[in-house]
Amino acid sequence: MRRTLQGVVTSDKRDKTLRVEVKRLFRHAKYGKIVRGRTVCHVHDENNEAHEGDTVEIVESRPHSKQKRWELVRVVEKSKAVARV
Repeated sequence: MRRTLQGVVTSDKRDKTLRVEVKRLFRHAKYGKIVRGRTVCHVHDENNEAHEGDTVEIVESRPHSKQKRWELVRVVEKSKAVARV
C-alpha cells in the first residue's frame, strides 16, 4: 500500500515539479511534549496543475529523479491568494 499525504505547495517554479510541505504532530521521545514537525517532499506534477499555496494530496511513487519520490493525486483546495501577473 502506497502512503498518501496532504500538504501545502511551497514552490511551483520548476517544470512538472512541486515542493510540498507536510505538517505533522508527534510526541517527543524523552520529554513527552507534543511537537510540531514538517516534512518537505518534492512532487511530480505531470500537467502543472497545482500552484503555490494550494493544498494537495500526494502519493508515494517510483523515483522520478534524485529527490522526486512522490506524485500529485489531486488538488484538494485552491489557494485564495491573488493570481500572479
